[in-house]
Amino acid sequence: MVEVTTPDASRLAEVGEALAQWQADGGPVHLHPGDLGWYSRCGAEETASSIRIWLDGGTPSAIGLLDGPQLLRLAIDPMRRKDAGLATAIADSIEHPDGGVFAPGQATVEARGADALTRTLGQRGWQEDEPWVPLRLDLSAPVQPTSTRIETIGEDRAGEWVGVHWSAFRGTPLEDGVRQTFVQRWLAMASGPLAGASRSLAAFDENGKPVAVTTVWSAGPGRPGLIEPMGVHPDYRGRGYGVEITRAGAAALREMGSSSALVAAEGANSGALATYVAAGFVPDPSDADMSRGD
Repeated sequence: MVEVTTPDASRLAEVGEALAQWQADGGPVHLHPGDLGWYSRCGAEETASSIRIWLDGGTPSAIGLLDGPQLLRLAIDPMRRKDAGLATAIADSIEHPDGGVFAPGQATVEARGADALTRTLGQRGWQEDEPWVPLRLDLSAPVQPTSTRIETIGEDRAGEWVGVHWSAFRGTPLEDGVRQTFVQRWLAMASGPLAGASRSLAAFDENGKPVAVTTVWSAGPGRPGLIEPMGVHPDYRGRGYGVEITRAGAAALREMGSSSALVAAEGANSGALATYVAAGFVPDPSDADMSRGD
């Protein structure tokens, strides 16, 4: 019998390792331990409370992250992606208000490579939503070197990293009153149970100003690593810094033993897609989320 559980915060590293074992070159770009690591800015307790594990006979068969109350990002045991019985059990828990996943109303499931589950949800009236494009970079050979100054960012320089990231994704300067809150969140991530698999980097212009940032996440030697997130300060876009920080992140993953680097971008985000392709990544066919209406 399949049951849905939520782990204790003390088990986050264990959950991350289970997810790591499901990452494989040639497999889907699905939920990665780095996704949990990036989410852990919210703290270990909140991160754990947002995770759902589908156990079948006590063994994890699927792991999901509620990345917001109505978005479930999912990975399924590679051996069970076509398992119709498991798909039905997961779909039942997703759809039922008492299933421990979604409240009634609009909901979206990201389940790349979960063939049986996607088919089951489609049969129940769920519709394809926004397409995402997974991209990969083979790390069997060295990554093209960068010409930009790149530095690894530790806890003592969290404010520099956070300031660039905020501007990259919010488009506005980071006010001092808000900065401390987001620095504390970054520090929670950097000291959390999944931080050992990460490396945060920043790119600097010729005047020593930080202009682009990324954090990369290993899933262990011989497995794909993840770039999550990557951003360029809006005042410095169009100058190649996105390509440079992406290559630096991929090179860091190679140093950490990753077999490839993974990333996913919204199909409508032509700028991000162009940056990753210019950095050497090869796009997979787009893959749509599954959504239901109100």
